[in-house]
Amino acid sequence: MKMSRISELSSGKWVSVISQTLISITSAFVFIFLDILDVIMCFFFRVVDEFLEGKPASCYCMGREKNLEDSVGESELSESLHGRKNVFRNMGLLKNSTTCSQKGQSCVEKKKKKKKKKNRWSDCGCESCLSWMNNNGSDSKLHLVVKEPEREKLAKDDDERPLQHVIFIHGFISSSSLWEETVFPNLSEHSKQNYKLYAVDLLGFGRSPKPMDCLYTLKDHLEMIEKSVIIPFKLDSFHLVAHSMGCVIALALAAKHSESVKSVSLVAPPYFSSSKGDASSEAFARLAPRRVWPPLLFGSAFMSWYEHLGRCVCFVLCRNHRTWERILKLLTGRRDHHFLITDITRHTHHSAWHTMHNIVCGGAKFLDEYLDVLTAARAKMYVIQGSKDEVVPVECSFNMKMKAPEMELHIIPNANHNTVILGRANKFTMDLESFWASID
Repeated sequence: MKMSRISELSSGKWVSVISQTLISITSAFVFIFLDILDVIMCFFFRVVDEFLEGKPASCYCMGREKNLEDSVGESELSESLHGRKNVFRNMGLLKNSTTCSQKGQSCVEKKKKKKKKKNRWSDCGCESCLSWMNNNGSDSKLHLVVKEPEREKLAKDDDERPLQHVIFIHGFISSSSLWEETVFPNLSEHSKQNYKLYAVDLLGFGRSPKPMDCLYTLKDHLEMIEKSVIIPFKLDSFHLVAHSMGCVIALALAAKHSESVKSVSLVAPPYFSSSKGDASSEAFARLAPRRVWPPLLFGSAFMSWYEHLGRCVCFVLCRNHRTWERILKLLTGRRDHHFLITDITRHTHHSAWHTMHNIVCGGAKFLDEYLDVLTAARAKMYVIQGSKDEVVPVECSFNMKMKAPEMELHIIPNANHNTVILGRANKFTMDLESFWASID
């Protein structure tokens, strides 16, 4: 009996080793093919862009140019933009490629000087996608969903209770709809009466501006949130709630406004400590490994490693989103689609590409610093993550707990990156309310 058990364990181990070896070999061949294809598409887009727009599009196929470092600053751009290895690019096939270089100004500063807004030929030109261009220059702000408190329902004794403010920040390829469809409908009567909620569409996503003359750095995202929410609503005290990539922006915003932030609730934060080396490189390697399995990570690697192939995908999906929506309407018979389907197409390749690299990867090197600031300010932090998260390793939350021992950590059994919210919206909202109540 004992020998049989050992034999089963041994055979199971060999199956695992063989399957991993096959995945590694397959991955190597697949990504070599994709390396070739991305080089070809680089030439293709260079020719087509020059023909349609008068000049070839800039890209990151070559190494970092010194003028980019001098103008933008090393700290604002992620090394992953230039550190993506490509066998054929390294052979010098793209010797004359133009490296992307923007002046070191934030999007807000650029918009003040901007004369004419132009849409890229490979991006969608429908009225909905270009509606933000109707705003003139510096007046352009993020799309914002505000849920006003129902103060008229308050009892007389509670009428003078100070109003609480909460800013919600979504994750990658998402929008304010995440919170509008999950948290907002499940609020308790107390929260409906005492909390004012603000859910933003981040710069480059949803119905917010998607400028081409922007590198979507942390500075760009923070300035737009301040300009669209904190300054106009005169917020001097607020809570923050964020999911996935939005956690990086939330921590940066909280550290910058450490005297005003009351709490920070993070869902599946992509945290990688700088104490172990280059956090940006580790974040890129862990979140976008060059492997074909599991499929979710393969998709992440495909869109993160291949600038031009990613642009092809966005051309097919995002530029033609109205066609896809009509097809889905015919197939399902439904007039309104699930917000997750809609959000997939509500961005440009330029905004998604730079946000992925400059926020998720580039922002990783600042997270230890932000946590130190918040710990010193005694800001309350709450982290939630699903035990079966395949996008962000669960160890990220445990490592964050080690860095900031005072924070609360809650691992949700059998929940993944999305169902940690979507599969339990009512319970998730109750947990948030309980955390806020413990502070207020």
